[in-house]
Amino acid sequence: VFGDSMSVMEGDSVVLLTNVTEIHEDDDILWKFSTENFRIAEISRAAGIFSIYDDVLDGRFRDRLKLDDQTGSLTITNITTEHAGEYKLEITGALLTTKTFSVSVY
Repeated sequence: VFGDSMSVMEGDSVVLLTNVTEIHEDDDILWKFSTENFRIAEISRAAGIFSIYDDVLDGRFRDRLKLDDQTGSLTITNITTEHAGEYKLEITGALLTTKTFSVSVY
């Protein structure tokens, strides 16, 4: 498990990178937010899932999340202080990869 810390100015966008060049057929990608692990985005090629769950947490992510269908990287646009916190990436497939991003907003 390894992580990145990043600081973003309010109103900017931040990209949380998976560091994969492409998602394989048997890979599942799951993005979670905060210590409560709210599911905010998911890709499963095998199950045909490509979903953004931007209505969690009273809709604070509504129209702000973009998911890259090639890499699974997550972009948060027009970020505010309520988006600050911990983001967790889980990639399951041939290997299990987890990565944590700590995002602060100023």
